[in-house]
Amino acid sequence: MQKISFARNHNDEFYKDLQSRIRAYFKENNRDRHADREMKWKTVAMLTWYLLPFILILTVFEHPLLITLSWVAMGFGMAGVGLSIMHDANHGAYSKKEKVNTYLGQLLYLLGGNDVNWKIQHNVLHHTYTNVTGVDEDISPGKILRFSPRAERKGIHRFQHIYAWFFYGLMTIMWITVKDYKQAFRYRKMDLVKTQRIKNFAGFVGKIVLSKLIYFTIFLGLPMYFSPLSWWATLLCFLMMHFICGLVLAMIFQPAHVVPSSSYPVPDESGNIEADWAVNQLFNTANFAPNSKWFSWYVGGLNYQIEHHLFPTICHTHYKKIARIVAQTAKEYNLPYISQKTFWQALREHTRMLKNLGRYDLAPGI
Repeated sequence: MQKISFARNHNDEFYKDLQSRIRAYFKENNRDRHADREMKWKTVAMLTWYLLPFILILTVFEHPLLITLSWVAMGFGMAGVGLSIMHDANHGAYSKKEKVNTYLGQLLYLLGGNDVNWKIQHNVLHHTYTNVTGVDEDISPGKILRFSPRAERKGIHRFQHIYAWFFYGLMTIMWITVKDYKQAFRYRKMDLVKTQRIKNFAGFVGKIVLSKLIYFTIFLGLPMYFSPLSWWATLLCFLMMHFICGLVLAMIFQPAHVVPSSSYPVPDESGNIEADWAVNQLFNTANFAPNSKWFSWYVGGLNYQIEHHLFPTICHTHYKKIARIVAQTAKEYNLPYISQKTFWQALREHTRMLKNLGRYDLAPGI
């Protein structure tokens, strides 16, 4: 992987000033940046949303409609656990105690994923090199989709604004099947596995295999055995659950970065980017639906993506409060602060970007 570095003397005062103001906010209000009471209750609620329908499928429900609706609820609950609990924990934002963050971050195993690969893709590559083509894997989905104006454009991309939503739904299905294995070997080749203190690579791969076997045994094998539905109906419900979860996750993350306002920075031949890291976050991240309390609760505050990218180690229950500080500071430094009023506006902007990327070698404004 090419070594990428951001300019340290280009608008760097913005982030220093912003950090000072955020520290002052927590000090003046006598608040801790980690999980508060609201977050702890939310943890219980999200885990219940995901696991209670599963227990009912195994023990109580016999009617096919009730069982099917339970799988639907699990799909939304699974996404909620990932967005609200696992995400904060794997950023070290949930607790002061590393062990608590580690245990809650490993809830990803209950979703069929792997926390080590997730941290490398999300924390190391995406958060550090947001929208840098060829490095940020969140905008490198493969040949079927084009998320960057720097990526090669193919004829099929003209229709990606239509078919992308189907592939979004396959996200967690890829997690539970092939993605973790591919990532593990790719990250070892890129010398990134060591960033997660993995010394025994064979043991790491073995843990992935074992975790998948346990996951499939519990969340597919047990329903096939105990549920009155046929095995094939149970399999379809299992896949539907994952499709719902994958679609929800993609609909939250993609409108935050793959939008017309993003600048997609290009490193020079030496790997240097002419922007401060924090400024790059503002130019390549967007918020949406800031006034929707329930929506923000469900998506783990990730409608405040700007705040999350600038302060990933702050628990998301604080984002709404600090958003005012971030917006005001960005305005003072004449920097962008993109925020769509509603979730649907954000989805429209993302769809428009997909359409532009499918029709033009360089999207308008790039």
